[in-house]
Amino acid sequence: MLTSKFSSSSNIYTFILLFLLLNIISLCSSIVLPTTLILPVTKDSSTLQYITVIGQRTPLIPVNFTVHLGSASLLVDCESGYNSSTYKPVLCESKQCSFAKAEFNACGSICLSKPRPGCNNNTCHTFDGNPIIDTYTGAELAEDVLAIGSKPVVLVSQPKFIFTCIRSFIMTHLAKGVTGIAGFGHNSTISIPNQLASLDSKFTNKFGICLSSSTRSSGVIFIGSTPYYVYNPMIDISKNLVYTPLVKNTFTTSKFSEYHVKVSSIRIAGKNVPLNKTLLSIKQGLGGTRISTTTAFTILHTTIYDAVKTAFINALPKNVTIVEPPTKQFGLCFSMIGQNSETSGTALSAGHDKPEYIKTRCHSVLVEKSKNKTDIDLWHRRLGHAPLNTLKKLKI
Repeated sequence: MLTSKFSSSSNIYTFILLFLLLNIISLCSSIVLPTTLILPVTKDSSTLQYITVIGQRTPLIPVNFTVHLGSASLLVDCESGYNSSTYKPVLCESKQCSFAKAEFNACGSICLSKPRPGCNNNTCHTFDGNPIIDTYTGAELAEDVLAIGSKPVVLVSQPKFIFTCIRSFIMTHLAKGVTGIAGFGHNSTISIPNQLASLDSKFTNKFGICLSSSTRSSGVIFIGSTPYYVYNPMIDISKNLVYTPLVKNTFTTSKFSEYHVKVSSIRIAGKNVPLNKTLLSIKQGLGGTRISTTTAFTILHTTIYDAVKTAFINALPKNVTIVEPPTKQFGLCFSMIGQNSETSGTALSAGHDKPEYIKTRCHSVLVEKSKNKTDIDLWHRRLGHAPLNTLKKLKI
């Protein structure tokens, strides 16, 4: 098993996205079938990014990656000490370059220095980058050894796994010790699940994610077919969930192959929030409701944010105090001291065409139970939580 400080296809691409935002995933010790790989996932306390560990290179070393559902490939910083005897750039017009089917395929012939990882001539380039800082660039595609998986499953090793060799300046604002991004994009042939399925017939491009809301407990990513077993005794968590269809953003100029769900309404305290429902649909690559593993808050359109903010204020019990925000980017904060999150009158629901709906309690959306403050970010139109600072009651 690889360890580090972060340890713990049909043409129709399907996967089960399992978000169990519960602190009970403290161990996620797993018993899985040989056709299912597992990747332990931890949550970084500083950035709130989800981190996993994958082995790469020769000699093999553990590399820390930030998990991003929409990224097209495995992105690796090749400028900061990338040493491997099995590194091989993907050449122009090669089978590998054709297989990658990147949005931006070009031949790189501008490397003026001594050849090194990320800097070779006549190589296949793609356009990729860091979604956290919204920065993208042309980058060299390459092959190297990849070892993926964790106990009790034997590591699966691929000697020629294609990845994107990115420059260091792109990899900023990642969690400490992280030097790459693990991409699970549905529309890319070289995303982790899609590429593994193409390289090994034992696997499918189906995957599941079980993420912890806490930085003190671990989650897991399953790659391959169900059942997805966790805990002891064996429990197939894929059978104990409410499902909702996924919607693809097929707009060709979209940077990522993100995953969306169809949201038709937002309810707070059992009442529909008045909003412009056209904003809930994807149009020309924009809009819709996107699932993200790299955004720490629920980001809303300005008009939806304003409506949600008003609804939350109206739904809060009379004894809830509006307090001064801990930092100026938060526009509205409530003190949760003495409040029970289940009875605070705040819940976010996503309604669908069918009678079923997905409900997330307020402690999952707005406030971590260990905190005493719920915050609404005025600048970025985000809902989230912040560490408890000195509370100052405001005169309203």
